Amino acid sequence: MTVHDTDATRAFRQARDVLLHHRDDLDAARRAFRWPRLKRFNWALDWFDVVARGNPRPALRVVSPQGDTDFSYDAMARRSDQVASWLQGLGVRRKDPLLLLLDNRVELWEVMLAAIKLGAVIVPTYTTTTPADLADRVERAGIRHVVAAADLVDRFAGIAGDFTRIAVGVERPGWVPYTDSLAASVRFTPQGWSLADDPLFCYFTSGTTSRPKMVAHTHLSYPVGHLSGMYWNGVRPGDLHLNVSAPGWAKHAWSSFFVPWNAEATVVALADPRPGPATVLDALRTRGISTLCAPPTVWRGMVQQGLGEKPERLREAAAVGESLEPALFHAVREAWGMPVRDGFGQTETTAQIGNPPGRESGPGRMGWALPGYDLVLIDRETGREVPDGTPGELCVRLSPRPAGMMTGYSGDAERTARAFENGVYHTGDLVVRNDDGSFSYVSRTDDMFKSFDHRISPLELERALLRSPLVADAAVVAVPHPVGLWEPKAFVVPAHGHAPDARSAEGVFRCAVEELPREKWVRVLEFVGELPLTPSGKIRRAELRDRPETPGMVHRLPNTWEGDSDGEARGGVGPAAVPVRAGH
Repeated sequence: MTVHDTDATRAFRQARDVLLHHRDDLDAARRAFRWPRLKRFNWALDWFDVVARGNPRPALRVVSPQGDTDFSYDAMARRSDQVASWLQGLGVRRKDPLLLLLDNRVELWEVMLAAIKLGAVIVPTYTTTTPADLADRVERAGIRHVVAAADLVDRFAGIAGDFTRIAVGVERPGWVPYTDSLAASVRFTPQGWSLADDPLFCYFTSGTTSRPKMVAHTHLSYPVGHLSGMYWNGVRPGDLHLNVSAPGWAKHAWSSFFVPWNAEATVVALADPRPGPATVLDALRTRGISTLCAPPTVWRGMVQQGLGEKPERLREAAAVGESLEPALFHAVREAWGMPVRDGFGQTETTAQIGNPPGRESGPGRMGWALPGYDLVLIDRETGREVPDGTPGELCVRLSPRPAGMMTGYSGDAERTARAFENGVYHTGDLVVRNDDGSFSYVSRTDDMFKSFDHRISPLELERALLRSPLVADAAVVAVPHPVGLWEPKAFVVPAHGHAPDARSAEGVFRCAVEELPREKWVRVLEFVGELPLTPSGKIRRAELRDRPETPGMVHRLPNTWEGDSDGEARGGVGPAAVPVRAGH
């Protein structure tokens, strides 16, 4: 049977080439670009393998202190065939949910390519996920197979379930060693065609409910949808593209997988799971990086480290994940003479808004609607479109439906219906459209916030705090942080019989540390006698954010619990030491 749909490949290439041709002219790109409408599409077979066979250029470069390792396009295509053949022999079938728990190592890319070829549903999971979170994912996503780093498999010890367990690294009892795949057949034959609307990804993303949402994407929405991100990043064939993002988060699939490989560029990945600013700067200077995408937290860390001279081959620099403040924009421009181009997207979509090459709106602007996205700002109360200069909820028109749009929230029809109400997709973000058509970010429409590039749900943290016998009530708000932009602060009403002192604070911190992954740890705590509530019983978070601190009632998580550095404790994107503002 044929394993490659020539028509799908041709349609995908034509759409991509339109964007490459108009790479410096956003208006022309928006006029000319159309999403390819595909009935059958398997990106790994119909795109990656087509450009990879016989191609000696590096597809992946893993940078580590022990030395760099290159893997050619041809080698990745052949090795992923072998892994797919092996996984097929272990029982992995089309639409089987496969949980992936690996850091930046070649096996991550091998398994993702193989899983796409098989038509399995990939459930990417970050390596700081707790055993409780893993149990939740296994149950709710119906996990049939797990591929995990050997040093992380103990987190599955208490998780029941009839799922294949594969360990990457040293052999672990009860787990199939990934090295067995080296003896598998190098010939792989897919079991039928992949339909473009077949499920491909399931991402868990924090929400304001007790459990994370499950965002579902297809063989069309992420592989094809990330053409918008390729355009915004300005990645071209032959580029070396560095994306600073941890595996398991959607941004890793964005810019460490689909964006560069859609462009036929090289993915450059840092093996260090928590790279500091010195590591990132060294990679930029010594590896010939041409395009960089990093969250503002990374840019802040590099600025504090000292940017020095512009890396010689760096042509494009972008930031996404949170708003890029003007001071940071100006600091990079002054040092390197180039802009950091802001952008916006979500796990639920691909890149919607950005400042692409050839179009710079200045600091504080998210950018313009990217090719393939038709955006509108809606007044949440009236449902009507708002005029320029007035904040409104950012929405995506669904006629025609952008390729880079999720199918919905798995297992939550009610939430899905709300997200797609009235013929638009509701992002939940408040935005202003400027006179020139660009957009400026205002805030989330709910209370969630970003801290060191991780989205934080106050309710999730509050529930963890309330499991402590020392806590009678708790509320979490975002407070400013000089590098991470925001960090979570808890206002805690102590339980009866417990004093609002340092000993109680340590007990509360300890409970939170045990309940939450490191990037969600509460690091500032203030004891209060009661929480301010609305007449309906809702917490008045704005009042908490604005109230002055009570001397002697504020406590900070001990430094000895936070790892080698403040930045490493939050995913390795901060500087070696982060100052704490007075009054936090």
